[in-house]
Amino acid sequence: MNIEINVKTVLYALLGCPLGHSLSVHMYNAAFEHMGLNKIYFLTEVKPEDLGVAIEGMKKLHFGGGNVTIPNKVEIMKYLDEISEEARLIGAVNVFKIENGKSKGSNTDGSGFFRSFEKDAGTTADGKVFFVNGAGGASRAVTVEAVLRGAQKVYICNRTVAKAEALANDINTKIRPCAIPLPREREKIAAAMEDTDVVINTTSIGMYPRVDDLSLDVSLLNPNIIVCDVIYNPERTKLIQEAEKLGCKTVTGVNMFICQGVESFKIWTDMDPPIDIMGNVVRAALAK
Repeated sequence: MNIEINVKTVLYALLGCPLGHSLSVHMYNAAFEHMGLNKIYFLTEVKPEDLGVAIEGMKKLHFGGGNVTIPNKVEIMKYLDEISEEARLIGAVNVFKIENGKSKGSNTDGSGFFRSFEKDAGTTADGKVFFVNGAGGASRAVTVEAVLRGAQKVYICNRTVAKAEALANDINTKIRPCAIPLPREREKIAAAMEDTDVVINTTSIGMYPRVDDLSLDVSLLNPNIIVCDVIYNPERTKLIQEAEKLGCKTVTGVNMFICQGVESFKIWTDMDPPIDIMGNVVRAALAK
């Protein structure tokens, strides 16, 4: 990285915890450098209880914004001055911009996922039944976007059933009645899988360094199901590997990560980023 840091350098940061798996710093800094922008991106581990202090500090310093990841995507909404309509509907933020001392949160996870899904799976959400594992910020983005794009039904499965029920209620009341909350019980999951077209893991299970963890019982899958994982490190999670053995079409989290990054870059700079360079840097880092 050959970015020169000086008093005019605009700062951007990823707020989450833990962040050892993140490749954001490579992707954004490569884009900034290629575009000749005096900007730099770095990682800073922030727990939910410290988000308010972090955002206020960033507004006082030379920050242009940042990204938000696990476990902060919902909690950060309390501390931002403005929330986009899409992020408000989703109920989570993954990117924010700071301008003139004000912070505005948006969400590019859902749109980024479906740009990747349509390309890699060769189909759309329209008319399909989704099984979404998890009920956190990433799940909210993907599930809401699926419904907005015409999903017939979405099952939301979560260890804490109350969170799945809350997300399902939001979708059913704010968009249309099509969401069904599920506990993480094998019998109920098996019944839901019988009419599922697309499975999406939105949890952190299987993420580096716990690469051998499985987020779902793969014996419940069948070859007609498209299996997706929002995790991008590793690119081919244990879930993706096992689904491929069953003959399932799969979608990894790498293109979703790149696509949401492209949209974040546009929010911060009002410029189109070098997509190929961002993608090449991410894949090179993963290859190591």
